[in-house]
Amino acid sequence: MTKSEQARLVAWRARLLTAARDEPRTVARVCRHFGISRKSFYKWKNRYDAEGDIGLCDRSRAPQESPRATAKETVSKILYLRQTYHFGPGKIADYVKRFHGTHVARSTVHRVLLRHGLNRLPANQKHRSHTRRWQRYEKPRPGHRLQVDVNSSNGCRPQDGGCINSRRSMTARGFAS
Repeated sequence: MTKSEQARLVAWRARLLTAARDEPRTVARVCRHFGISRKSFYKWKNRYDAEGDIGLCDRSRAPQESPRATAKETVSKILYLRQTYHFGPGKIADYVKRFHGTHVARSTVHRVLLRHGLNRLPANQKHRSHTRRWQRYEKPRPGHRLQVDVNSSNGCRPQDGGCINSRRSMTARGFAS
């Protein structure tokens, strides 16, 4: 809700309360005229009596405290493990339980990562097992070792005219007509 909408709403509620105070009508008739319930009228009237104009503003519906919320230390551990080791929610939950003695569900870990924008890793940061990681071949001196990729097919001998199974070599040997 924007500030102008909030100001308009506060002015309307103040007009409602002044109409109920100044006119000799009953509260039920004023509520019917403004289209609200008596319960809402008395809620705003009590707030106005206690706090003034500030009491007529809308209040946040978020809870004032959350006693079962995930502890800040656990959240920081979750974020650290994600950013440093690129673990997924299941692995983070297992790690926190094993090494820190705190039980956290995988879904809770995922919600924490989602809240902080770390639910998806970039493609270049995805965790790969050590056997599947690409490793750059570098040596301190040029020619230190030689790496050669050879693709050979069994039975290919250039001195015999190529591969054994090729049509040209088989006709040359008299196997195919």
